[in-house]
This record gives sequence, C-alpha cells and structure tokens, in this order.
Amino acid sequence: MRTNSGPAEDLLIELNRDAGVPLHRQIEGSIRASIRAGRLRAGASLPPTRTLAAGLGVSRGVVVEAYQQLVAEGYLASRSGGYTQVAASMPPAAAGGGSAASMTQPAARSAGFRAGFRAGFRVDFGYGRTDVSQFPRAAWLRSVRTVLTTAPNDRFAYLDGRGVPELHGALCDYLNRVRGTSSVPDNVVICNGYGQGISLLIQVLVRHGARRIALEDPSPNDDARVLAGAAGLDVVGIPVGPDGVQVEALHRADADAVVLTPSHQWPTGGLLSAAARAEVIRWAKRRGAIVVEDDYDAEYRYDRSPVGAMQGLAPDHVVYCGTASKTLAPGLRLGWLVVPPQLVADVAAAKVLADRGSPVIDQLTFADFLVRGEFDRHLRRMRPVYRRRRDALLNALRTRLPDLEPAGVAAGQHVVAWLPPDLDEAAVVTAAARHGLGIHGVGPYRIAGTGPGGLIFGYAILGEAAIAEGVALLATAIREVRGP
Repeated sequence: MRTNSGPAEDLLIELNRDAGVPLHRQIEGSIRASIRAGRLRAGASLPPTRTLAAGLGVSRGVVVEAYQQLVAEGYLASRSGGYTQVAASMPPAAAGGGSAASMTQPAARSAGFRAGFRAGFRVDFGYGRTDVSQFPRAAWLRSVRTVLTTAPNDRFAYLDGRGVPELHGALCDYLNRVRGTSSVPDNVVICNGYGQGISLLIQVLVRHGARRIALEDPSPNDDARVLAGAAGLDVVGIPVGPDGVQVEALHRADADAVVLTPSHQWPTGGLLSAAARAEVIRWAKRRGAIVVEDDYDAEYRYDRSPVGAMQGLAPDHVVYCGTASKTLAPGLRLGWLVVPPQLVADVAAAKVLADRGSPVIDQLTFADFLVRGEFDRHLRRMRPVYRRRRDALLNALRTRLPDLEPAGVAAGQHVVAWLPPDLDEAAVVTAAARHGLGIHGVGPYRIAGTGPGGLIFGYAILGEAAIAEGVALLATAIREVRGP
C-alpha cells in the first residue's frame, strides 16, 4: 500500500494511491472529516491549491476539484483574492459523505427518521424535517426575557429528573385541551426529544422484565428499533394497513410493549380507527403491557377533524410521547413523556442518570411560550403554510405521475405515494438520485413483512417551485426506469 501524507501548512491529509478511490474524493473526505470532528474550525483558512497539491504530490486540478465539491456542499467558502476558508455554518453531519446515488442506500441513512438536509441534490424530498426558518424568534425572545427576570432563584439549581414544575403544568393544560390526554403534572417527565424519551422508556421496561417489543411494520429504522435491540429486547414487526397497525397481529406477537404512531402512522400516514384503538387498549390491559404513543406530528392536520390521543383512553397503560421538533425546531431538543403513575419514578431516575436533567431556561421559556398562547398562534400560522406545500405536491403528482397513489395526505409533513406494480422501488430511488433528486423508498423501513413499493415525499421545507421541479425530475427518472 502506497500512502502520501503531508502537513501542507498543518492540514493533514492521507492519500492511499492503491485504494481505487479517486484522489480528489480522498482529499474531500479527509477535509470533510476534519471539519466535522472540529479539527478545522469555522473561518479557518485552507492552503492555496498549488501549495496543497505540491505537498501531496498531486496535480493542482485534483485539489481544485476537491475544494469545489466542498464549496458546493457548504463546508468551504471561497473568498475574494482566491482564499478558501471553512464556512461559517456547517451542513448537518448527514450531508455529503458520498455520491448522490450512495446517499440513497440504507447504510447512508443512519439518521433515519430525523434525516436532515443532504448535499448534492437539486431537490431533496427528505422526510422528518421542519421549516426552522419560520421559528418564532421574537415571541421566543419575549419568553426568554420574562424567564430571566422573573424565575425564582431555586429553579436554576439541580432539579429532580422530571424537569421544572412550570412546564409540567403548562404542558398538561395544552395536551388535555388540544390532544385530549388525561395528564396530570406529577406524571410528566421532560426529556431531550423523542430519541432520549424512548431510550429512557426502553431502559425502564427492561428493568421491569420486558422481553419483547412490537413495532409497526414499516416504521422508523432509528430510535426505538435500534435502542430496543441494543437493550436485548426481541423486536417484532406488526403489519400496517391503510388504517394503521393490524391489531389482530398484535395479539399473536407475545409482546410486553408496542410503539405506535396512531394519529398519523409513519410512514404510511394511516389513522388508527376508534375500534382499533379500543382493541389495542384491551390488549394492553389483558397482558399488563405498555403502549408507547408517539404523537410526532399530530398538530398538523388539513382535511380531517382533530383526533384525540390514545393516552386519554388508558393513562395507566399508555405513555404519551411529544416533542417540539416538528412544531418549533429539532435543535431545541425539547420533548416530554406523560408516563403511567407506576413508571414515573423509574423514568425520572433514568433521566437523572442520563444527564442530570434538561436545560432549565429552555424549559421555563417553553412553559411561558405555552401559557402566553404563542405556541397556538405559531401552529395556526404554520398549518396553512404546510398545507399549501402539500397541495402543490399533490397537484404535481396528479399532473405528471397520475399512476402513483398518494396516501396519508390529510395530516403531517410528508406524503407516501405507492408505486404501480411495474416499477421497482429501489430502481426508481437510484434513478432519481442520478437526476439530482433525493427521495426515500418505503422498503428499507420494513421489519419483516413485504409490501408494495412506495416513495416518501417530505415537503415541509420545500417551496412550491422546488416541489414542482422535484416531481418533474422524478417523472424523468421513472421514464428512464421503464425504458423505451
């Protein structure tokens, strides 16, 4: 193996000339990894292309190509006078590790349900994203100022694992009013988003003797599925139909807990019927099992009446999981669990062991934000924004791809479109990437079952023109897959 590394003005890059990977790709990867790891900080200047090329023993064109790609991905910025610097703001870590086609493979999607922007695509229908440009900064700042001037001093000391009392009360008022929960402040535990919340719950369930957990099939391939397997639980998939999870299969699963998205199944968009919800509750009571209700985007509904949370039907058997990630911004890392009374102490203790508690100022700010009615106003403002984008997507699909069958369109921030039998899902996703379109298929999120091919269209952060362009790119890709 022949390698070449040189300091190049303190920029360490290692090249393996026998690796079969183009040299400019190796340079890109090394610089990208250094930026992500913090070894190259924002604003740091990179060596001139001639200097770096000489240090590495490659042509200047190789370095120029690497720099240009990293500029396109947002990692680097070109400055007047020919200087190249690390950009002031970085793309998310999920971005830009390989070619557009490679980004469509399951191994490149370890971020899964919380996928962010992926560089290299003209249009990206990535799911699980919220339009953070609409974050209500002025209203949030007013709440921050209120908290900093009025909060009691003892709120800034260590608290118990459940979080601040003000947020417990504000959340219960909101959830009972809007989501139909039967929550009380003593049963609320604040966590750092859904990811931590489900991790705490799985730890507690294992300590209580759980051996098997049931998940919807298909379902996200991060969080619950990964954490349950790591904790030693058997994971069993329960097939999902047009109306959500098939309850009769749950009876055969021999599970101690089930994770559901009953108000807008992810990814198919099904709504679990009232009869099915009642049957799930009967199952839980008969087995002494726990239902984990992930209410991830229930606030966004467009063509149907509000549907209450399952927790209100059986607060002793249902854990309600909520988060600000889809409504405000995932970067807040604010989540909440409404836990059955018998599990509250154990979940709170697990939270203390995890991190000694979530940031107090953020909790108090959100509590004030809720009490002032700012959260309601923000949601009222955002619903028509997302509805227009959804409508633009449906209109584009109807016009350009009428043989695709949209589903789950009445709520949320994504739509699934089922493919006709003559189209292979993986082939369509790969062809779309070649044409500059990022889109996910349903197949990688199936646990054991099989089903029709489908595509997941996340539309929350895309303007109407971008949505139309993306569907046009998909139509081109599908024509290529079908051939002459």
